[in-house]
Amino acid sequence: MPLRPAQVTIKALDAPAVGRFWAEALGWAAYDTYDTYDTGAATCIGSAGGGLGIGVVPVPDGKTATKNRTHLDLATTSPAHQAELVTRLRDLGATPVDLGQGEVPWVVLADPEGNEFCVLEAREVYRDTGPIAAIVVDCADPRAMARFWGVAIDWTPYEVSGDLARFRSPAGTGPYLEFLRVPGAHAVPPVPDRVRLDLLPYPGDDTAAEVARLCDLGATGLGRTHLADPEGHAFRVLAPR
Repeated sequence: MPLRPAQVTIKALDAPAVGRFWAEALGWAAYDTYDTYDTGAATCIGSAGGGLGIGVVPVPDGKTATKNRTHLDLATTSPAHQAELVTRLRDLGATPVDLGQGEVPWVVLADPEGNEFCVLEAREVYRDTGPIAAIVVDCADPRAMARFWGVAIDWTPYEVSGDLARFRSPAGTGPYLEFLRVPGAHAVPPVPDRVRLDLLPYPGDDTAAEVARLCDLGATGLGRTHLADPEGHAFRVLAPR
């Protein structure tokens, strides 16, 4: 049975500090532990209404200068809201990032450990997503990603083209998951992915069977429940403790 995206996991040298940043950035609650599923996260952040959360996992190494292949886009409702949010995020410790984006209507920032994210201008498509507009994944072939992820997870495809594949939860709530074509995107990352998606089986489904199903679809194993999709993006299938 298809899996449910449960959280975005971020690796960090100082997981509590990065967790506090994202909790304050999104206006969500931060928890020091996550008792239900073995996520490995030291700090988990979730909204009052539930849905997709964020987990921050401690690692011994800092981020390199290589751009993350997965990042968050934050939603705003007006130019004033965008300006206010950028100011607040910088006060929390975010820094501007130049990725060669030039003159664009969105603002590129990085969290305190250098993980890039965007503060978007107001866009109608994201008017009801909450603070996170989208989880954006750089890729070479959005159509191929749509074929894999459309069967791997239970989210609904909203748009599939040569430039973008966009999914959202069956309830039509929360952020989108977007696979964005980026020229020169690496089929295998030059460094391990620092941001990944964690997937959750439905009650009664077997984690090992789900891992086997995903491998049959084209995923490769990086560990017992750590996998990579056909373009090498890391993800994990969670298991009950």
